[in-house]
Amino acid sequence: MPKFRHEIKLLLSQADYRLMSARLSSLLERDENAGTDGEYFIRSLYFDDASRTAYYEKLSGVADRKKYRLRIYNHSDSVIKLECKEKRGDRIKKRAVSVSRQAADGMVSGDFSELYNSDDPLCQEVLSLAKGRGLAPSVVVDYDREAYVHPVGNVRLTFDKALHAGISSADIFDNELVTVPIFPDGSVIFEVKYDELLPVYIRDLVSTAHGERIALSKFCLCRDALSLLKQKY
Repeated sequence: MPKFRHEIKLLLSQADYRLMSARLSSLLERDENAGTDGEYFIRSLYFDDASRTAYYEKLSGVADRKKYRLRIYNHSDSVIKLECKEKRGDRIKKRAVSVSRQAADGMVSGDFSELYNSDDPLCQEVLSLAKGRGLAPSVVVDYDREAYVHPVGNVRLTFDKALHAGISSADIFDNELVTVPIFPDGSVIFEVKYDELLPVYIRDLVSTAHGERIALSKFCLCRDALSLLKQKY
């Protein structure tokens, strides 16, 4: 059963990112999912209901809230995850279940009926929201992730780079999906997640980052970009 973890989130300039990346790479192991360049690509389709509850609860700072998404890696459908990211105060928890390409294709088009074939609690939760509150595709979020891990405290440190919002469709399997950059200046989102204790030397290292602590989510940033483009055109 997943448990709630602490999360620290900073927005770094390119210069600060390069400095922090160099420090971490000399001290910690890379995530096992990283490619030869030390990164992997993440694409997520976020869902929201007819009242845009996920979006407005985030903007309003509601302490206890949830977001639902489909996620794939490196433009492949070999692993497709339906996920719920839940926040409770300053802690976060992620639940995930693997789904078939058929089920994912349905959800991309707003059809959740394939979830009837699963008795997984998360699938049933999403199906209930789709039926009762109009849960539907909201925005596609892309980025490259550079990740480091430390076994003590189950620590995970990630740099999310080249954040883009999908603007042409909700099809996460479309390799030609048109996207727009969120940070033209190359800013990087630095996240630190851990269970109960952050090792002292990692805490001290993170404290040297000259970034701005942020509360905005990648989902909201990309949703805003998509809404702005729709207003223009």
